[in-house]
Amino acid sequence: MVAILCARAPACRLWPGALLLAALIQFAGCASKTEAAPPPPPEVQVVTIEQKDVPVYGEWVATLDGYVNADIRPQVSGYLLKQNYREGTLVRKGDVLFEIDPRPLEAALQQAQGQQAQAEAQLGKTALDVQRDTPLAKQSAIPQAQLDNDIQANAAATAVLKANKAQVEQAKLNMEFTKVRSLLDGIAGIAKGQIGDLVGPTTILTTVSQVQPIKAYFSVSEQEYLPYAARISEVASGKRVAGTNKILELILADGSVFPRKGAIVVADRQVDLKTGTIRFAAAFDNPNGVLRPGQFARVRFPTSVAKNALLVPQRSVIETQGTYQVAVVTPDNKASIRPVKVAQRVGNMWIIKEGIQPSERVIVEGFQKVKEGTPVNPKPFQPSEETK
Repeated sequence: MVAILCARAPACRLWPGALLLAALIQFAGCASKTEAAPPPPPEVQVVTIEQKDVPVYGEWVATLDGYVNADIRPQVSGYLLKQNYREGTLVRKGDVLFEIDPRPLEAALQQAQGQQAQAEAQLGKTALDVQRDTPLAKQSAIPQAQLDNDIQANAAATAVLKANKAQVEQAKLNMEFTKVRSLLDGIAGIAKGQIGDLVGPTTILTTVSQVQPIKAYFSVSEQEYLPYAARISEVASGKRVAGTNKILELILADGSVFPRKGAIVVADRQVDLKTGTIRFAAAFDNPNGVLRPGQFARVRFPTSVAKNALLVPQRSVIETQGTYQVAVVTPDNKASIRPVKVAQRVGNMWIIKEGIQPSERVIVEGFQKVKEGTPVNPKPFQPSEETK
């Protein structure tokens, strides 16, 4: 259009720069009309701050151990011939775990049985002597002293036979002891004796641990112990039965919570002077043997109730060098960065002591997109399976 007008206007021929100037003016006008619009506010996910009474939990590091740990020792000496169990598996009370060479003990049994037979024969002879000499002594056909000797010989033969019978029973027991059995139901550990070893009553062949139930040992400070001292004293005096109040939870190394709750069954008799703590033992049902001795876990149970606590998801709280912040969405949908003071954790929530008010909205997802005063587009938080 500019070129056509200039072609018809004589003045344009006199001023060649006028064409360029007109084009620049038109371009500038077009540029101002197509200037980019500002970006929309970032989308964030928010939750409304909850206020309610919640239980506060104490948490302690625990070590699992067998309810009973039985060292398996042979009761006789001999050479180890067999191992009849698979290490790390469940065994039952009375199962044969090891076998010792029985041949020397078989010989000892046969010898004891031979001595018993001799004693029985001797007893029979002395009994006949008494039976024969009793009427003769009454008739004064033999001296009374001879009958008295017969009676004493018979009594001695009776005692010898009794001792020989005991030796036979002991020899039979020793034969039975060549089969080393489990003393209880539990998990059998790694064998410490090898085939061919000379073993005896001081040799520990393996250990069987009762794991149903299983114990969890943990230590609490003296200050933590004092609120429960009265109830523990009632258990010690027999006024209360231990192990009935199942409120303890067991948190495993992967963060999962063991499905069965446990109860405290014993508290140590004294404070550990080195650490200032008291050792507790709790029992947990473990019917499938999932828990094993030696595992580390955490024990927790409610110690108090926080009244009208303000709760926010842990993932909405940002920690920086020991300080904590949350991003609150104001009524006009702008971000407000607030410093807060946190208290205890309750599940996947934080209890907030200061910095927020009930019914305010905090950002759970999208915190990194905002700063103080940033307009936002809040959406309800949609927890995934990992964040539930």
